[in-house]
Amino acid sequence: MILYSVIGGYMLTSMILFKYPTLIHKKKKVKFSCQHISHRGGAGEGYENTMYAFKRAVAIGTEMLELDCHLTKDGEVVVSHDQNLLRSTGINKNISEVNYKDLPLLKLCLPIDFDPGAEYIGPEKEEERRFALLKEVFEAFPNLPINIDIKINNDQLISKVSDLIKQYNREEYTVWGNFNDEITQKCYKTNPNINVLFSMQRVGLLIFLLYTGLLPFVPLKETHLEIFLPSIYIRRQRIPNSTFLPLNKVLVRVINVLLMRPCLFNHLRARGIHIYFWVLNKDEEFQKAFDLGATGVMTDYPTRLQLFLKNHSFDKTNNE
Repeated sequence: MILYSVIGGYMLTSMILFKYPTLIHKKKKVKFSCQHISHRGGAGEGYENTMYAFKRAVAIGTEMLELDCHLTKDGEVVVSHDQNLLRSTGINKNISEVNYKDLPLLKLCLPIDFDPGAEYIGPEKEEERRFALLKEVFEAFPNLPINIDIKINNDQLISKVSDLIKQYNREEYTVWGNFNDEITQKCYKTNPNINVLFSMQRVGLLIFLLYTGLLPFVPLKETHLEIFLPSIYIRRQRIPNSTFLPLNKVLVRVINVLLMRPCLFNHLRARGIHIYFWVLNKDEEFQKAFDLGATGVMTDYPTRLQLFLKNHSFDKTNNE
C-alpha cells in the first residue's frame, strides 16, 4: 500500500511538473527567437558557407545563419562543412593541411546534400566562391544569431571559436555544439555563457528521462534542440550516410515514435529551450515541423521558407 502511494505520488508530481516546469526550473532567457534559419547560408540559393550566400540569405530575411567551422594550417577559423576539400573544390586535401590564403575556390557546381540530385550552379565570379573566415561573418552580421557546428574534435578550434565569439561580443547571440557529445561537452566547458546544442547522446538521455517521468526533475544546460524529421530522412535514402546520419530505417522509425512528441516539445519550450528541425526544403516539411511544435526550421532554400512564413502564422512568443 505504501509502495502504491509512493508511485502514485511520483507520477502525479511528474505530470504536474511536466506541464508546469517553471515551478522548479528557471526558464532560460535566450536573447533571440528564430523561425527562419538558413542552412550553410542557404546552400540551394548560393555557394554554401560563403559570404555571398550569407548576405543573400540575410537580405531575404533569414533570422539565423547556420555554418560549420574548421581550422586551417596557419590557425585561421574557416567556414566550411567538410574537412576534406575534394567534394567542394575537387582537390583531395584537408583544410588543416592548407594555409588560408592557399585555399582553392569552390567548384562552379556544388551538390545540395539535403536535396538529392539537385545542384547549385552559380556565377563564375571568384569572390562568390571564396571560403569565408568566421571573423568575416561576425563583422558583417554583428547582431544576427548564428548557429555554429564545430565539425571536428579539436581543442584549438574550440578555443579559437570561443575567443572570436567573446571578441565580437556574441555570447548571447550564438549557439554551438555538435552531434558528438565529447565535442559539445568541450564547447560547454570552454565557455558556458554561449548557448549550447543537445548532442545525440543527450537526445538519447532526453528520451530516457521522458519515458521514466524523470524529465521534469532534471536540470538541462542545453538551450537548443536541433533534430531531423525521421519521416523526411526515410524519403532521402539517396543521401550518402557520410552526409546525413548513418541510421537504418528501423532505428529511424523508433526515433520517430519516441521523439516526435508535441508534449515533449511543449515541455521544452516552457523551459525556454528552442527546437529546430533540419534540413527541410519543401512546404509540407515546413508545415509538419511547425505542427509538431518547432520554434524554427533550417533550410537550404531561404526564399522558399520566407514565402511559406509569409503565408502562414506561427507563434513566436513561446520562448520569449
